[in-house]
Amino acid sequence: TAHALGLPEYLADRIHLTALPGNEIRAAGGDLLTMTRAERAALPFMHPGRVDVIGGGALVWAAIVERVQAVAGDVPVVTSEHDILDGIALSAAGGSH
Repeated sequence: TAHALGLPEYLADRIHLTALPGNEIRAAGGDLLTMTRAERAALPFMHPGRVDVIGGGALVWAAIVERVQAVAGDVPVVTSEHDILDGIALSAAGGSH
């Protein structure tokens, strides 16, 4: 999402709940796959620990987006900065949202 948005650095508040067309997400993932390691490392938003794994994640995510759109149509893709650990912690604390 940071790449699709062209962010100058990793900005979680800009990324969280951003909705983008699936084709933009897939295009950004394709870009990451064709970049060299040095090119990915030079991206201003790229965490050093993700440089070597972002391509694989982008490939899997592109396949998921493609499959969802094959079933649901051209629906927007919404990015969340929260993951299952946030959900588990919220649930354990008795929260619902």
